[in-house]
Amino acid sequence: MRVGRVFRSLAVGASLAGMVAGMGYAGSALAEPSHDQRSSAGHGAPRGEPHRGPTRYHAVSPPKGWNVHPKVVNKATYQHNYQAARSFKIGPYHPPAGWAPHVWHYGDILPRAYWASEYLLADYWLFALNVPPAGYEWVRDGADALMVDTQTGEILQVEYGVFA
Repeated sequence: MRVGRVFRSLAVGASLAGMVAGMGYAGSALAEPSHDQRSSAGHGAPRGEPHRGPTRYHAVSPPKGWNVHPKVVNKATYQHNYQAARSFKIGPYHPPAGWAPHVWHYGDILPRAYWASEYLLADYWLFALNVPPAGYEWVRDGADALMVDTQTGEILQVEYGVFA
């Protein structure tokens, strides 16, 4: 007998909660304007307010001289391990198969696996990196950018934390 009363009071409570929730939903639907405004004739595609689109957007273009690499390499001017002034969020990084994280320094030799096209930073200027001298390229290793000699793999400069 007692179990029957508990079930009945649960059923009544659930139906009351459903009614209150339904009234709250209906009340909010009346208070807010419809997001599906149809044309004045009542049919056709939904229309919204006009959108002008972006303003003052200019496509990013390479800076002047981005492809003019210094012909003479004075290694002493490049040999630095810098901390990047800011970080950039770009796609995920996937290291070469079988490689573990490593902290590189100028003078280290970067394995050839890191020079594959997916690691090259051909648009280095977007990440506030300097123009590499002739025979050098910027490559990505995790959050860092490395300027590498394309013949020997020697790292000439490191920018730690370029990528977030």
